[in-house]
Amino acid sequence: MSANQLALWYLAASVLFIFALKGLSSPVSARRGNLFGVIGMAIAVLVTLAVTKKVAFILVAAAMGGMIGAFVARRVQMTQMPELVAAMHSLVGMAAVLIAIAVVNNPSAFGVHDPLPKGNKLELFIGTFVGAITFSGSVIAFGKLAGLGKAFRLFSSAPVTFPGQHWLNLALALVMIGFGTVFFLAPDKAWSAFAVMTAIAFVLGVLIIIPIGGADMPTSECMPATSSGICVIWTRRATIPPTKPPTSMAMPMNSMRPRAIKATVQMIAINIPAMPK
Repeated sequence: MSANQLALWYLAASVLFIFALKGLSSPVSARRGNLFGVIGMAIAVLVTLAVTKKVAFILVAAAMGGMIGAFVARRVQMTQMPELVAAMHSLVGMAAVLIAIAVVNNPSAFGVHDPLPKGNKLELFIGTFVGAITFSGSVIAFGKLAGLGKAFRLFSSAPVTFPGQHWLNLALALVMIGFGTVFFLAPDKAWSAFAVMTAIAFVLGVLIIIPIGGADMPTSECMPATSSGICVIWTRRATIPPTKPPTSMAMPMNSMRPRAIKATVQMIAINIPAMPK
């Protein structure tokens, strides 16, 4: 399978995750949205297996995780389903961050050129900060849904607000993007910029979720539901080596990256109005 085909399959999976978000915004279309999510994840998993040499390790890990997930899901009551979903989203976000760290640490192990090409760095930046925000935000959502406010103030079901909160979020987001830009432009690995960017993203995930009350958390979980899939897709895309200049009419991998980003952003913009208020 060529790198262009990989990019198209991963882009298709990303679009299906966004359609899943739109479907889950209404009880009428929830089943259809859930089906889109299942199809998107199936595409991502099958494509990953198709380009992986040591499939046995992945299948064993998937079987173990599937058995644990099935066991936990069967023991959870329907009224506790939102917090179970939040917990699973947090694991997906952390998986994306750990994969990104592994790629930055040893790109050659993933078949990527060392030092990292600019396109791969951009995708690592997107996957890492979305994954970190998803992880910490989903942890706070789980605490709010589980009623752990007495154990920790940030888990309170009541909105946690303070003066200048939105300005602080904006400032942190700009600083995070700044360090991400340093990581993107640096000729080497730029571990310091990458680490600071990741740490700020973890903090942002907390600050974005704490103002939301516990009663609104099941609705707010729609966004982590999609972002968890998107962060894994973009992190996985970062492990695709850039292709050599094409000798035919095939589109080069480097030119597909900005098109894929643009298409994903457009799909999000189209579907955001359908989210529940």
